[in-house]
Amino acid sequence: MKKYTGIILTIGLILFIFAGCSSEEKADGKNKVDENNVIKVASHMPPMTDVVAIAGEVIKEDGYEIELVQVNDNIQYNELLNNKEVDANFAQHEPFMEKFNSEKKADLVMVQKIYNAKVGFYSREYTDVEQIPDGAKVALPSDVSNEGRALAILADQGLIEMKAGVGFDGTIKDITENPKNLEWLSVDLLNLAEAYNEKDVALVYNYPTYIAKIGLTPDDALFLEKNIDDRFAISLVARKDNQDSDKIKALKKAMTSERVRAFLVEDHSDTLLPAF
Repeated sequence: MKKYTGIILTIGLILFIFAGCSSEEKADGKNKVDENNVIKVASHMPPMTDVVAIAGEVIKEDGYEIELVQVNDNIQYNELLNNKEVDANFAQHEPFMEKFNSEKKADLVMVQKIYNAKVGFYSREYTDVEQIPDGAKVALPSDVSNEGRALAILADQGLIEMKAGVGFDGTIKDITENPKNLEWLSVDLLNLAEAYNEKDVALVYNYPTYIAKIGLTPDDALFLEKNIDDRFAISLVARKDNQDSDKIKALKKAMTSERVRAFLVEDHSDTLLPAF
C-alpha cells in the first residue's frame, strides 16, 4: 500500500510541476502579447484626453489597448514621444509640432487631424470691437506658431494690417499698420486665461480648453477666428520611425471612428469642429 501511495504522490508532484510550468508559460506568453498590443499615448487635458479614452474603447475590437500618459504642460508630450517613451501623442497642431522639430532636431510627424478648436479673443470689459481704446493691451501666446494665428485673427477684424503673404506665419515684426496703437503682451499659452482678469488687459487670445478654467466658452468671445486653417487642427502625432506601424494604423482608425466623431459633435460642438 505504501508503495502505491508513493507512486501516486510522485505522479501528482510531476503533474503539479508540469501544470505550474504550463501556467507560467501561458502567463509569460500573455504578458508578451499584452505588451506588444499596448499603445502608449501622451495627452494633456480634456477633451483631448476624452478622445483618447473613447479611442481606447474602440480599439479593443482590433486587439489593442491604449495606455493614456497624461501630462500637465505643453512640453512633456513631445519630449516623451521623441524619447520613445510613448508611441504617439494627441495635444497639438502641426505648426507647434514643426516648431518642436526645428528646435530639438526631432522627427515627429502629423498622422491625422482630429478637430479644429474654436479660438478667438476674449475681453472682460468690452463687448464690441469698436469700443477697444487707443493703446489697449493685447495678450498674445508667446510661442511663434500660435502668435501668428492670433495676429491673423486680429487682421481679419481690421484691428491691424500684416505684411502681404505672411498669413498665419506672421509675427509682431510683420505688422504694417496698427491704427489703435495696440500694445502687445507675450504670455505663455497656459497662462493666458489668467491674463483675462488683469484690469489693464483689453483682449486675450485663447483656446476653449484653457479659457474654460475661468468659466468661459467660445460664446463669451468678443470675436472668433473666421478663416480656419486645418494646419491648426489638434492632431494625432507619431514619429517618423513608427508612423507606418500596425499600432499607429490601428490608433488612427480608432481616433477617426464614428464613436469619436459622435462625441465631438454631440458633446463639444460649441467649442470645436471635427477635422476628419
